[in-house]
Amino acid sequence: MLLELARWLEQFAGVFAVFNYITLRSILAALTALAVSLLFGPYAIRKLASVKHGGQPIRTDGPQSHFSKAGTPTMGGALILFAVLIATLLWANLANRYIWIVLAVTVAFGAIGWLDDWIKIVRRDPNGLKSRWKYLLQSIFGLAAALVLYYTADAPSNTTFYLPLLKDFALPLGIGFVAVAYLGIVGFSNAVNLTDGLDGLAIMPAALVACALGVFAYVAGNAVFASYLQMPQVPGAGELTIICAAIAGAGLGFLWFNTYPAMVFMGDIGALALGAALGTIALIVRQEVLLALMGGVFVIEMFSVIAQVASFKLTGKRIFRMAPIHHHFELKGWPEPRVIVRFWIITVVLVLVGLATLKVR
Repeated sequence: MLLELARWLEQFAGVFAVFNYITLRSILAALTALAVSLLFGPYAIRKLASVKHGGQPIRTDGPQSHFSKAGTPTMGGALILFAVLIATLLWANLANRYIWIVLAVTVAFGAIGWLDDWIKIVRRDPNGLKSRWKYLLQSIFGLAAALVLYYTADAPSNTTFYLPLLKDFALPLGIGFVAVAYLGIVGFSNAVNLTDGLDGLAIMPAALVACALGVFAYVAGNAVFASYLQMPQVPGAGELTIICAAIAGAGLGFLWFNTYPAMVFMGDIGALALGAALGTIALIVRQEVLLALMGGVFVIEMFSVIAQVASFKLTGKRIFRMAPIHHHFELKGWPEPRVIVRFWIITVVLVLVGLATLKVR
């Protein structure tokens, strides 16, 4: 929106040409999202706290230390989505199709999360929306996004599978791209959602991964940088740096209120939307493998649940004291802040390793 205004003003004053730079608009998007989160955060928390029946119901089978959190306002992810939407619409090139694809996925999965959170609050049911209905809705939107990405692909590289560190490896997926995209979007959405069980545990890694994906998006959209770094070029992908920056800014703003002890929970409305958005961005810039690496905390959390369920059904025994794995460490005696910060540190390391692959190819 403001980019179009700046381009019109450029004919009167050349200084407005600076807004053509993605780097500047990304910084402004991050600051805008951060400001929106901080400014509207207190109001959002008051409104969420006034919702019928109070805040988040706590599972009775969870760690006892969580019982004191009962009644904390939830659905705070709506603040994140609001900040991301405002910042993106203000600073991104709205003629770019990738911007609208990612925003559509974000809003769609946010709507699923909103329904899930609303059921938890109104019906006082910690389980929320039935798993089969949640997965069905995720599958519909995830498959729709995958099909859109496949049928709008304008270059072979857009549907080719790449591996980091192997510059000569390029596997054309054809229609198989739809399956990979579906799994990437729905899978990562659920992975972030499963991680969102402690104060600030999910939002900081999400912001860090968004920052890293922003770097890859910028490089993929720049023909010179992509060629030099031997990365797949995806024309137009550079604009996704704006959304990545907005997610990072909104995430930091939300963390101001979500840090331990949390004043508000993100809820499924935020976790499902952020996971789907990051998965979609990684697919567009052809870095889904690196997403799994840099978002390793999310992946581990998801597979800890899968392993726990599979082990119990097959052998009647549990691998962990409780899943997802962050609860396992809590029950081992780790204080909640220790679990959170150590998972943050792991994410920082994984993100740095992912960024290092830019030169090691």
